[in-house]
Formats: sequence, C-alpha cells, structure tokens
Amino acid sequence: MNIRKFAAIAALGLCAAGSAWAKDYKVGEVEIDDLWVRASAPGQSNGAGYMDIDNDAKTPDRLLSITSAAAERVELHTVETANGVAKMRQVEDGIALPADTEVKLSPGGYHVMFIKLKAPFAEGGTVPATLKFEKAGEVAVVFKVKPASYNPGMSHDHGAMKH
Repeated sequence: MNIRKFAAIAALGLCAAGSAWAKDYKVGEVEIDDLWVRASAPGQSNGAGYMDIDNDAKTPDRLLSITSAAAERVELHTVETANGVAKMRQVEDGIALPADTEVKLSPGGYHVMFIKLKAPFAEGGTVPATLKFEKAGEVAVVFKVKPASYNPGMSHDHGAMKH
C-alpha cells in the first residue's frame, strides 16, 4: 500500500470517528448523548424522544424543559404503572439529575414528548431541540430519527401504555 492510499484511509477513519463523536453534547458538567426519536407512523401526531444524560458535577442538576420548532409543544414525561396499566404523565418540575450520575430517558420511563408535530419525523432525518438545565444552562441538540420499528434492547412489553 502506498503512502497516499494509507493517508486517505487514515483521513477517512478520522472523519468517521469525528462524526461518531459529533452526536455528543456538553453544557457545564452535563453531557448528553444517544439522542433519538422513532420515525412517525402514518397519521401519528406526537413523537417521543430519548437520550442519556450524564451529570459529572459534584452537585445535582435538573433538566427543566425542552423546546423544539418540530412540534407545537414539547413536554417531559414519565411512565407510571398502576394495576398493570402503564400511563404517561407530564413531569411538571423537570427530571432530577443527581450528582455524578447518568440518567437515561428511554422507552417505558422518562422521555420527551413532541406534541402536535409540525411534520412527521422522517427516518434518517434529524430533530433539532434545545435542552434547559437548572444549573448547567441551555444547549442545542439534535435527535436522530430511527426507523419506526427501532427497539433498542427492550425486554418487556409496553403495548398497554396509554398515550
């Protein structure tokens, strides 16, 4: 292999690594990564967003809100199960981020609700948003739109969930 070909391959490798890191966001001591939503099904007016939030600070913080031009309203939600039925409810005071802890927003738990989408989430697309933290401040992020069937290792059924 000649030097030029090796240099081209090495440059491609660095570009690929850089694009993998580009999905991570940081504000203050809070790091946000693995942001995703599912592609919208026909007629679907709402969508849910998920992410991992790592608070590396020695003090707690709180995700207060999220805004996005992709929907009329964006809310933080959780899922509670009572009598075998899972129901969503809005988290009015935000999501607590204990010091030096990771909090996962994932199907069946905390998540972001995009309410009254202005356009369907198209597979392969992106959804820009802004997260607001109590102490760390605001950060612009981008959710990646996964296939409608995307199921990241779920081991239990949430089919009874009421939206």
